[in-house]
Amino acid sequence: MFRHRPFAFAALTLALCACQQRTADDGRAPGARAFPKAERPFSEVTGAAFGSEADRDRMGEARAVMDLARVAPGMTVADIGAGGGYYTVHLAERVGTKGRVLAEDIDPQVTEALGARVMRDGLDNVSIKLGKADDPSLPPRSFDRIFMVHMYHEVAEPYAFLWHLRPALHSGGKVIVVDRDRGTGAHGIPPALLFCEMAAVGFRLTEFVRKPELQGYYAQFEAVGARPAPEKIVPCRVPGGTQAD
Repeated sequence: MFRHRPFAFAALTLALCACQQRTADDGRAPGARAFPKAERPFSEVTGAAFGSEADRDRMGEARAVMDLARVAPGMTVADIGAGGGYYTVHLAERVGTKGRVLAEDIDPQVTEALGARVMRDGLDNVSIKLGKADDPSLPPRSFDRIFMVHMYHEVAEPYAFLWHLRPALHSGGKVIVVDRDRGTGAHGIPPALLFCEMAAVGFRLTEFVRKPELQGYYAQFEAVGARPAPEKIVPCRVPGGTQAD
């Protein structure tokens, strides 16, 4: 009778470990569990549009961002969190017939509507892709510019997301973030927190601009050095990064 106790104990130990593992996962996507969890809230997605396209055009928002990013004909660019396609359409026009735009969103209904718009407008240089919250799944060494406009504060797994995004850049490519200077729980991110999260995955700030037409700020980054191993990434703790407003 006593000879079976070691096996019973082993089974109990395995069951306890499995229970502890499920607790540790805390509902995170499997692909994000190797990365540190962000020590700040994130904003819920509230809709495909940040504002009226007509109002944004009157302010010259897209033109200002593309000029700052030096988007030129023939470039290959990605519009992450493309939503209704405001930037997708403007980028497609700027890069021209010899350039390419990849528009990505994580909402299937949004990408379906965007695909219909692209077909309706005859944008033959645009491709649509459904992404994932922790991994944009972009093709490696493919993009001169990657744009994340008024959406980075919605990224719940920033370290996993940025780590997977980084190899998609061409040599000399840039990542562009446009956002508001407010708490991550209130549809924005303080610049210091953004700089820290980008640096944790091996991105260096190359330009920072505040302009009224951006409804926030413009931050541009480039990849430097080797991409860190996920377990070596240190999560950021920046005062003021978690305020609600």
